[in-house]
Amino acid sequence: MYTFMQLKKATLTTLTSREIRLVVLSNVSTQFFSSALQGYAKLQNINLNILDTDYNQIDFQLTDINSETYKFSPDYILLYISTEKLYEEFLDTNINERQNFADSTIERIKNYWHYINENTNARIIQLNFTEINDNALGNFSNKVDTSFVYQIRKLNYLLNESISQNNAVYPLDLLSVQLQLGASNFFDPVLYYSSKMAISINSLPYVAKSITDVLLSLNGQFKKCVILDLDNTLWGGTVGDLGPFGIEIGELGRGHAFTDFQRWLKQLKDYGIILAVCSKNNEDAAKEPFIKLPDMVLKLSDISVFVANWEDKASNIRLIQETLNIGFDSMVFIDDNPFERNLVKSMIPEITVPELPEDPALYLSYLQNLNLFEVASVSKENASRTKQYQEEFERKKTETLFTSIDDYLKSLEMSCIVEPFNEKNYPRIAQLTQRSNQFNLRTIRYTESEIESIAKDNNYLTLTFSLHDKFGDYGLISVIILEKVNDTTLFINTWLMSCRVLKRGVEEFIINKVINTAKENSFTIINAEYIPTAKNAMVKDIYKNFDFTETSENHYTITTDSYSQKENFIKEE
Repeated sequence: MYTFMQLKKATLTTLTSREIRLVVLSNVSTQFFSSALQGYAKLQNINLNILDTDYNQIDFQLTDINSETYKFSPDYILLYISTEKLYEEFLDTNINERQNFADSTIERIKNYWHYINENTNARIIQLNFTEINDNALGNFSNKVDTSFVYQIRKLNYLLNESISQNNAVYPLDLLSVQLQLGASNFFDPVLYYSSKMAISINSLPYVAKSITDVLLSLNGQFKKCVILDLDNTLWGGTVGDLGPFGIEIGELGRGHAFTDFQRWLKQLKDYGIILAVCSKNNEDAAKEPFIKLPDMVLKLSDISVFVANWEDKASNIRLIQETLNIGFDSMVFIDDNPFERNLVKSMIPEITVPELPEDPALYLSYLQNLNLFEVASVSKENASRTKQYQEEFERKKTETLFTSIDDYLKSLEMSCIVEPFNEKNYPRIAQLTQRSNQFNLRTIRYTESEIESIAKDNNYLTLTFSLHDKFGDYGLISVIILEKVNDTTLFINTWLMSCRVLKRGVEEFIINKVINTAKENSFTIINAEYIPTAKNAMVKDIYKNFDFTETSENHYTITTDSYSQKENFIKEE
């Protein structure tokens, strides 16, 4: 972990990437807090510009529409309400009214959210509350609703409930940082009473990392796949030597550590993280534990791509990446062998390769503390992602049987459901805007509440595309937002698509539908824009390829009458 001085020095770094503007609002002093956050963000290539407001000015900043907060036009507003200040408020409250302290505090916070939503388009990052046990009643405090222990724990519960119901608010688990570092390390009483700082200097880098993780995920940078070694990583011992019944797995001895590790990986898979296997093994032997051992938590059905052979692991990981069609920077490679880790890091520097501890008992806690899998949303479709990638592997095998790509595409028997945004798909649409980087013409991120607003706004026409074929269902794979410029002109505000369906005629099907939708609504001109990013170069010429005229750099137009429908083999349902 960086030191505070390293982070402070990093604030002087100049980045050319798009500036992200963030306001810090708190009831304690946050000058050092903001410096640490800005420095850590810049070290992660986030060009973060922070407005650090005066402490204890939250109400003024949010109720005055002319405040510096609103003039700053922030992309994000971070709300940090210190438990130490709340404790002082609590003690100043009449003891007969303290049982309502958590309820009144959460209402105040929700009012803050309301002001922000009314006056800005900023997303809210809300820190939860660290704990103070004042031992006024000892352990009995947990039973007394007028104790601070009781109220602060209730407040964190109410905060979780409230955030889950507000799509514009993102949680930051400050309490987990306190638990990781220990309360005595996290809070420095001398610093608090001398400078009104509630987080110790040495703890600030950890808090800055946690906030930066959230910012990265909100800007589409997060991990999508875990690539796993097998021997001494998922189980103890070498299956090729010991056989499936000789390896260590289950509740006894070292096997317990591997079992709990698999339980955690299974949870990641259930939340949509892709699991892949990359092992130096004979494939049949490598699969035996998954098939024959009831103590194996992970099954073959949990693994999207299974590669076991004697090739070098860097080459096999490239094969996995090609199959999944995601960036290497979205991947994590977990292997107990330092040689294999160093090989992969040197050959594929974009991939994240954690330095696993030698003792398997430490694997789980080590990886949990790294917080590699921060996300900005979760949709119900996540649970089906493994099956979709397994189906994709079957498609690739089938493709080799055909000499003509057209014959292959026809054989897939593809069909597509096209419908406008609706309540059931708001979460998936928002998630796609946050996750899609490669096939994303303008890379505009939307929250679920913003998607709902667009869906209900007559100034937009919206389209979603859900594809399936004879092998299975891809789910919702593309999103189009058409913005009405005037009575004759539409602007393609957003066009993004899952890379899993590239080169199957889906792009042609979609642009045909866009043109037809424009005609059906009496629009004759469609304007479009491509905004370059570090990851979307693959679509830089797509409008040119579909007969649009470039009017200026990265700006395009087409008349609906001049467009010729593009051939594809997809049937609309």
